[in-house]
Amino acid sequence: MIKAHQINYKHKEFHILEGIDVSLGYGEFLAIVGPNGAGKSSLLSILADEVRSGKQKVVFKDKPIRNWNVKELSMHKAKFSQHNSNDIPLDVKDVVMMGRYPYFDAQPGQEDLEAMNNMMYETDIFHLKEREYNTLSGGEKQRVHLSRVMAQLQNGIAHKLVFLDEPLNNLDIKHQYKALEIIKNFTKKANSAIVVLHDLNLAAQFADKILLMKSGKVSAYGTPQEVFTADNISQAYNFPCTICEHPITHNPMIIFG
Repeated sequence: MIKAHQINYKHKEFHILEGIDVSLGYGEFLAIVGPNGAGKSSLLSILADEVRSGKQKVVFKDKPIRNWNVKELSMHKAKFSQHNSNDIPLDVKDVVMMGRYPYFDAQPGQEDLEAMNNMMYETDIFHLKEREYNTLSGGEKQRVHLSRVMAQLQNGIAHKLVFLDEPLNNLDIKHQYKALEIIKNFTKKANSAIVVLHDLNLAAQFADKILLMKSGKVSAYGTPQEVFTADNISQAYNFPCTICEHPITHNPMIIFG
């Protein structure tokens, strides 16, 4: 699906990423985790080709991502950014429809309307569709953008990829789980997802692979069972923790302190 080798990135004289390799197959959910300033969002932006890093190549579907036609690429991959504008003078349905812009020129078709409505139902914002975006709470705005991004990838193309940078910000517990279930169901259809998360226990529950970062480098990479050890986490976060088995999912459960 996507491969990147030896990603290095610096701003002025500050090294933000050093020697990072990433490989993700079809149908996989990769969670990128780590402390503040580890380089998680920078890595996501480079993989999504929003930031270009020297000579390093990111290969998407066996072709360098830089060689893709922009419009065609937008039907194969989408990105949810950590920072979205809080001032968008549009109704909710119109913000969600922005995700369908690659598919029509003047007026949305029936498929676009169905994709918009389906994702608003999925993210529990359909009842807000006529509301002005600027009147929503932070969590509601977050769900609008999740709906927009996922609506962008509602098409018949196989093996799509979504990048999400901290999609759980401002969400209550119920909608955190609903958001991750939407992403997980997306990957169960042979699509893939790369998601920056702060909640390690949610990452352990939903992700197939974990990339643990510290100071711009990969601290550990593998399955939740391989990565989420007391030594790995304590060293990355410089804070003690205990690892238990989750009583229901049997995944690692991290307890700090």
